[in-house]
Amino acid sequence: MKTFSFTGAKKIVFGNGSFAGMAGHLAELKVGRPLVVLDGNLAGMGFGEKISGLLEKAKISFVLYDKAVPEPPIELADEGAKLALRKKCDGVVGIGGGSAMDLAKAIAVLAANKGKAEDYLGLNKVPGPGLPKIMVPTTAGTGSEVTFTAVFIRKKLKKKEGMNSPYLYPELALLDPELTLTLPPHPTAATGIDALCHAIESYTSINASPMSELLSLEAIRLISDNLRTAVHDGTNIEAREAMLLGSLYAGLGLANAGVTAVHSLSYPLGGKYGISHGLANTIMLPRVMAFNLPGAQEKFVDIAEIMGEIVDDLPLREAAYLSVEAVESLIEDCGVFTTLEELEIPEADFPELAKVAMTVARPLANNPCKMTPEDMVEIYQECYS
Repeated sequence: MKTFSFTGAKKIVFGNGSFAGMAGHLAELKVGRPLVVLDGNLAGMGFGEKISGLLEKAKISFVLYDKAVPEPPIELADEGAKLALRKKCDGVVGIGGGSAMDLAKAIAVLAANKGKAEDYLGLNKVPGPGLPKIMVPTTAGTGSEVTFTAVFIRKKLKKKEGMNSPYLYPELALLDPELTLTLPPHPTAATGIDALCHAIESYTSINASPMSELLSLEAIRLISDNLRTAVHDGTNIEAREAMLLGSLYAGLGLANAGVTAVHSLSYPLGGKYGISHGLANTIMLPRVMAFNLPGAQEKFVDIAEIMGEIVDDLPLREAAYLSVEAVESLIEDCGVFTTLEELEIPEADFPELAKVAMTVARPLANNPCKMTPEDMVEIYQECYS
């Protein structure tokens, strides 16, 4: 057995109604004036008032920063950090999807380390700990509440880049399934497939460990068993619980084993065209799985079996390919199937997209099969129509 390590958020609290304990968790971290980074859509739904009711009752003042948007530009991190410093905030709470939580994690380290967000892009560029931070997901998708990554759009360069550092791990991940009940069907589906993508990629990553594999495989089971129900019956709290737990497990898996080429191929779609992360991953996932079959056939058989496919007595390759078909069926049943053609991505751009994708090197290094720019162009072509 190979040597491995396992890291994550310092503390995880999971359960219906757990969001109501926010004030107590802030007190535990000795945070008296947090900056609350909130998804703009949630702010429009009155979520700011909900937070205010919780914290004012506990006599905790806070500063609201509700500019989080999907695929956030990196400038928002600098702006938020300046606000935190100006208002003398001593902690950060991120509430929303992956974009809001990524933004909150970046603000926390910027406020304590100064500098600009672009200075810390890459691996281990953050010089020291950030402000104490609590992450509260309202989607079962990114797993950002337990990862050490914050991803941003650099509009001038038309690309996505990540800030990756152990200092981005939250002090607390607070997961309340009740907060996901109001998420509409389409974002439920897109974020759910994103979580499935994280689970499949981390399970098949060459850096997977026995511990990460347990979490990744269980995430695949939870998501594949419950996503259809969560999409088509969003008030089903059991399905919402299972999805949020699956997303959490997938996040822990990816934080430790890493993702693979799906993310390398999807990043340019977000950076250049603004395609949402979940949707870009959804488009790429089945075709990258098919490409990777030769490098991890036994693991793809595991995936097929745990997703309900009958693999008995089949040749290994055929059994492995059933995992691709199972994922395609789930995507179609959840109504998020689309093509690059429908998104009006020009075929002529594929070589340029591949060139950018090759620079997203860490996921490619984890991929079970070596991938060339020519392979990437072919995968984009397969996703076109």
